[in-house]
Amino acid sequence: MKQLTVLIAEDEKNLALLLERVLSKEGYLIRLASDGEEAFRRISEEKVDIVLTDIKMPGKDGIELLKQVKELDASIEVIVMTAFATVDTAINALKMGARDYIRKPFDIEEVVGAVNKTAMLIRNTVFIEGANDVFGQMLVAKSEKMKALIKMMKKVSNSVANIYILGETGVGKELIAHAIHELSDRREMPFIKVNCSALPETLLESELFGYEKGAFTGAFARKLGRFELANGGTIFLDEIGDISPLIQLKLLRVIQQKELERLGGTQTISLDVRVITATNKNLEDLVKEGTFREDLYYRLNVIPLVVPPLRERPEDIKELIKTFMSISSTLYHTTPKEISKEALEALAGYPWPGNVRELENIIERILLISEGQIIQLEDLPPKILRNEEVLSDNLEKYKETVEEKLIRDAIKAADGNITKAAEKLGISRRSLHRKINKYNVNEN
Repeated sequence: MKQLTVLIAEDEKNLALLLERVLSKEGYLIRLASDGEEAFRRISEEKVDIVLTDIKMPGKDGIELLKQVKELDASIEVIVMTAFATVDTAINALKMGARDYIRKPFDIEEVVGAVNKTAMLIRNTVFIEGANDVFGQMLVAKSEKMKALIKMMKKVSNSVANIYILGETGVGKELIAHAIHELSDRREMPFIKVNCSALPETLLESELFGYEKGAFTGAFARKLGRFELANGGTIFLDEIGDISPLIQLKLLRVIQQKELERLGGTQTISLDVRVITATNKNLEDLVKEGTFREDLYYRLNVIPLVVPPLRERPEDIKELIKTFMSISSTLYHTTPKEISKEALEALAGYPWPGNVRELENIIERILLISEGQIIQLEDLPPKILRNEEVLSDNLEKYKETVEEKLIRDAIKAADGNITKAAEKLGISRRSLHRKINKYNVNEN
């Protein structure tokens, strides 16, 4: 399993050293920074997976660091720590892209739990990170199917109805959800995402609905759930088909009643949350199998949106390549490369089982390892070249099948007269004999 790097930005030296010691024992590679400036410099110079930062620090504070980290690399997860946490502080940090927040003073196990949970999410992430300008980035729509999808997204964006996004892994379901939020009148409020398949039932329950101090072992302080943090905005539940029957029941109640109670609590909290769900499974099939509640399915599936796989929208591939080339070249401080006609045709003919995410990864790899400023056919991964060979073989077999049939039909029409059959086919008698031998055709 990949060792993740955690950068701790904390100006209290003793606390920083304590966190370093404890998290090192958990198997993380630790980097330390005493303020925001040093933290951002280190993040700019080396690969960091998780940033654990105090909000109050000399110079650049944790909120400014969070903003700059997300601008540099949106895939870096940030957990904020503060002695001044309020609901507004938490919502502001989460709205800017923080994964979690911890209030000081805290029990060290709470920090370990937050980091481990974030690490679990990183290792199980299956969605594409959204871009700031969602329509100018990866949401390319040259194909009629994508144009129709975006038209529908715009139409339903301001509705309060729940949206159900169905599509294969890697098509960009989170990007679609984020775009709907940005198009809506809720855009100034939080967009909170939860990958339901990345967390076990017990963690997912507390993650969604929150808990009170003492609700269970390890609940050292009140924790706001994702629904509560999304109040006024949008919550995106990815891989909704993987949730357990218990979570299904609790989710149904929250959606129906538009309110919740934190685990271990008695206070009823009113909710105004737009719910968007997504899955690569067919919930209707799960309902028939008895593994997904029918009443919850109908609550979620008010407005269904189907995201087409990349193989059904080859018109978008060229523009997506330009987009990913631009993003990767900016990330690695290199010049974007052009792509030859042959290489583009090979990419357009590949079936893309991993969809848009697979294309993004391949373009990033090609940019880094290919020579020259024009990507040639030989620069493509072997699996794409093998696909080209299969297509070529299939075409040749098809041509041979057609040719054999034409020869048999011509000989039959000429009553076995090879000279007449050759004339009918427009080839020489000698050429026809060679083809008769090749296909083992009976001349009579």
